[in-house]
Amino acid sequence: MGLMEILLIIIPSTLLWAAPLIFTGLGGNFSESSGVVNIGLEGLMVIGAFTAIVFNLTFVDVFGSMTPWVALLAAMVVGALLSILHAVASITFRADQVVSGVAINLLAIGAALFLVKFIYGKGQTDIIQKGFSKVDIPFLSDIPVIGKLFFSNTYYTSFAAIAVAFLAWFVMFKTPFGLRLRAVGEHPMAADTMGINVTRMRYIGVLISGALAGIGGGVYAQSISSDFGHATISGQGFMALAALIFGKWHPLGVMGAALFFGFAQSLSIIGSSLPFLENIPNVYLLIAPYVLTILALTGFIGRADAPKAAGTPYIKGKR
Repeated sequence: MGLMEILLIIIPSTLLWAAPLIFTGLGGNFSESSGVVNIGLEGLMVIGAFTAIVFNLTFVDVFGSMTPWVALLAAMVVGALLSILHAVASITFRADQVVSGVAINLLAIGAALFLVKFIYGKGQTDIIQKGFSKVDIPFLSDIPVIGKLFFSNTYYTSFAAIAVAFLAWFVMFKTPFGLRLRAVGEHPMAADTMGINVTRMRYIGVLISGALAGIGGGVYAQSISSDFGHATISGQGFMALAALIFGKWHPLGVMGAALFFGFAQSLSIIGSSLPFLENIPNVYLLIAPYVLTILALTGFIGRADAPKAAGTPYIKGKR
């Protein structure tokens, strides 16, 4: 197997696995940039995956080939609604943000599994018939070499995730809204004295976080697992949180870190078909993404500075 053949396997697989992490990591970026730590990304991905699959199975006859995309909108809405609980607890009632995020994780997993059992009478849903499938992107796939590597046998969701990452960078660093959002995450009292509504901005940040994490879960469920069960989302939310830290709370950094973790995840699936990894026991390939996550965090966390007010409730008038 030559280099070109290896790249034709690795690159599309990396983009596939990275897309959910990009969406979810960007969601965490918006929340933490506003000053609210969101440990609940895993739970938000779970509820997004559950919603997308159930919506897909229920309305496939109505929306046809557009069902996966409409299901993503449903996942986005439900993810945003669930994140309101985290916002109310951590912003309005000033509860510990880590505890609130853990509660979101437990609530989402428990509620989703209960509803699956209630609706389908078993521990997982049926397999969807209309999911995201591999495509050759028109015109771009015809470009010599690059077209075959990046735009053939790939998924639209991967490039949608990359586009959202650049959009998030523009919004966060090139618009008044992004400046206000970052201001309440760095120095909420100074932002308040300038007339910025800290509470409102933090609510918006958390809601965007829930919406994007819901999309991330929906993308994962409809492009990778094709159903929903107890192990559909198994650590991807925490991996997205790691990508947020590894990417130094910058949208493009988050995207780069998510691509790295997506590459690690893809190796655990396709590694046995690659000549330089075929003799490695499969168990090592399966744990590789999580080991690389730990190594990345231990190697870079000391050089990554979170927003200064992240995790600190804001009390108006109190220093």
